[in-house]
Amino acid sequence: LTAMHIARELNIADAESTALTGQDLAKMEVEDIKTRVDHVSVFARVSPEHKLKIVQALQEKNNIVAMTGDGVNDAPALKKANIGVAMGITGTDVSKEASDMVLLDDNFATIVAAIEEGRRIYDNIRKFIKYALTSNMGEVLVMLIGPFIGFPLPLTPLQILWVNLVTDGLPGLALTVEPVEPGTMKRKPHSPTESIFARGLGIDILLIGLMLAAVSLVAGFWSRATGHPDNWQTMIFTTLTIAQMGNVMAVRSDLDSTFKIGFFSNRMLIGAVLLTVALQMAVIYVPFLQDIFNTRALPLIDLLVSLGLSVLLFFGVEVIKWTRRRKGVE
Repeated sequence: LTAMHIARELNIADAESTALTGQDLAKMEVEDIKTRVDHVSVFARVSPEHKLKIVQALQEKNNIVAMTGDGVNDAPALKKANIGVAMGITGTDVSKEASDMVLLDDNFATIVAAIEEGRRIYDNIRKFIKYALTSNMGEVLVMLIGPFIGFPLPLTPLQILWVNLVTDGLPGLALTVEPVEPGTMKRKPHSPTESIFARGLGIDILLIGLMLAAVSLVAGFWSRATGHPDNWQTMIFTTLTIAQMGNVMAVRSDLDSTFKIGFFSNRMLIGAVLLTVALQMAVIYVPFLQDIFNTRALPLIDLLVSLGLSVLLFFGVEVIKWTRRRKGVE
């Protein structure tokens, strides 16, 4: 078949791939197609009725199916497919109505670009949710656990507002413009009914929240143990804020290490992190802001400890991702 020859040139088919023609499909039911569809790379000379059979067979094998078409007769298959794609220039109005996507330029490469952009947006939504909820979980745990271990009021109401405003604001927004991750288009599609908290997101929120609370409370204990008993609240406040910057750098990917995707691949995020740290330094070292936020100037050693604990949190999140990669989680 000419179609098979072209498919092999484009690396769509290999030596083990087979082809089915419209004549073959006319003699087969959906169940028969299901038994062969995994090894078929080319369907040639097919009618609209055959296309519908192919879509049904692939879906019954738990595949996510995209279907392209431009004619009125293609409408049933376009409607049945998970993603119906109609031609914008040559396509009929009926095919466009039945589709989920319309190619305005009739260029198949646009499908790939659209899927890549869609995955990037969805991934970034998950990253923002993960970052925001882990941060909030850490704050809640600090407030709940602190009074039971000797910290009567770990954070004042104004400090809590500051943490939420500064850490969830600029860094969170910068996460939404995170570039597409390497290997995004090699991932298998996930179920359309999948919860946004699937694939370990809920567990990550709990684990990272616990780590965030732990490093913040350890900072408070450090301050007391080293002869600065009046600084413990500022230490908790500062560590909680800066540690979230370590968190936001690490949650830029569910699986890939930050070292692999590159620290500086999202310059907007780098700027947001630096600005957040600078604002936090102002809150603890500028006198009139100290009065407003009930903070104290931290000695250099305390500040270095706070930064060190924040780096520790970053590597803690990286370990979680490394463990997931070892298990082969997608």
